[in-house]
Amino acid sequence: MRHQLFIGGQFVDALSGETQPTLNPHDNTPIADVAMAGRADVDLAVAAAQRAFPKWSRMAAADRGRILLKLADLIEANAEELARLESLDTGHPIKDSRALDVPRTAACYRYFGGMADKFQGETIPVEAGFLNYTLREPVGVVGQVVPWNFPLMFTSWKMAPALAAGNTIVMKPAEITPLTSLKIAELMAEAGIPEGVVNIVPGLGSVAGQYIAEHPGIAKVAFTGSTATGKRIVQASAGNLKKVQLELGGKGPNIVFEDANLTAAVNGSAWAIFHNQGQACIAGSRLMLHSAIADEFLERFTTLARSIRLGNPLDAATEMGPLTSALHRDRVLSYAQVAAEQGGEIVAGGRAPVAAELARGCYVEPTIVKARSWRDRVAQEEVFGPFVTVLTFKDDAEALEIANGTDYGLGSGLWTSNLQRAHRFARDLHAGMVWINSYKRVNPGSPFGGVGQSGYGREMGFDAMREYTQVKSVWVNVDAQIPPWYPRPAA
Repeated sequence: MRHQLFIGGQFVDALSGETQPTLNPHDNTPIADVAMAGRADVDLAVAAAQRAFPKWSRMAAADRGRILLKLADLIEANAEELARLESLDTGHPIKDSRALDVPRTAACYRYFGGMADKFQGETIPVEAGFLNYTLREPVGVVGQVVPWNFPLMFTSWKMAPALAAGNTIVMKPAEITPLTSLKIAELMAEAGIPEGVVNIVPGLGSVAGQYIAEHPGIAKVAFTGSTATGKRIVQASAGNLKKVQLELGGKGPNIVFEDANLTAAVNGSAWAIFHNQGQACIAGSRLMLHSAIADEFLERFTTLARSIRLGNPLDAATEMGPLTSALHRDRVLSYAQVAAEQGGEIVAGGRAPVAAELARGCYVEPTIVKARSWRDRVAQEEVFGPFVTVLTFKDDAEALEIANGTDYGLGSGLWTSNLQRAHRFARDLHAGMVWINSYKRVNPGSPFGGVGQSGYGREMGFDAMREYTQVKSVWVNVDAQIPPWYPRPAA
């Protein structure tokens, strides 16, 4: 199990010798002591990335692609080890890590490996006699900061397009979940990624993350995490006006209309909020029910929520594991008190489970709260846990007002058999993504990102390649006769 920094193609200790334990959230026992990068370590990583950039960026795009395709194969060959490591470090149920996290990670590297030699510039019709074309060039050294909720998958979302486009990378995984990122670094070396192209520096956000955001040698920073931290990154990036890409918080509306298939909507809504213990920016954390079906839906939804099996994430029968840290568990549980203070009704959960075998872990029962108003804190603030706020509406106009009634705009969903309504809401919802009769679907080819306080820029698809390149316009005078602007007599 790797627990050192990865700089210049080598696993090394932090210069300070500082380490921090990463804990198993099932019982809070230590897994490993992981090196914590400081500013000097980030400097070394940036220098290694700068040295590697000229050769990597000028490598034939097809060759970069072949390396990423080999990496995808290696991820699949090491799938069980990666799945168990992700579950051990984050609390993801092992069935989720096996069926979703690892396959999605491999698919992302494979998608961008295939795209590497297919992303191209354009020729532009300009005035006669000139050829104008554009080049898509890598931006240089990019800094990437990955959160703790999906570290394996999010590492691929950021690194795959950046590498395919020819950039070099300094990546900071979350200090509490760095293990799969370090394993991926090992597989990257095996796949043939040259030394210094990728550098992994676990460390505190306030130290390593802050320095990556402000470092003058980094041309772009991409961050996934909280809105508050995203704003600090924008401020820190101003020194050298680096490009910034942000995927931030969300408070996703999940709207169930009176004509919905209730069986599908109940199951889909449970997936929307309880998958990965609700620790997802795109979670459908505001469950909005048409008043005509609200009682029936809520009864069925509550029954399903109470049946979810909590347990050790390494047990294949577990359907919901622990939250990723004790600090975060306590924050999520505090919102049950917030709901009560604002007149909300706790329909289910709102507490840690009582089972003795879960007592030492970071568990929270699936929690359902009926809010008094869509303006209450539990309907406005991102809880980021297995905590869903239930609201009702009487017609389409009220549904849209409530759905757009937050500062966030990441994911959103609706359940209806009315095709016109579905497309109208898809147009009018203030969100970067809309799912119709489904929720939380992702694919390497489909752009992912938000608007408003949910950030800007897009992961995945051709949009991700645009995020990691810059446009150069080239003008060639083919046969244009340009008269002198300042005519003078011949000498």
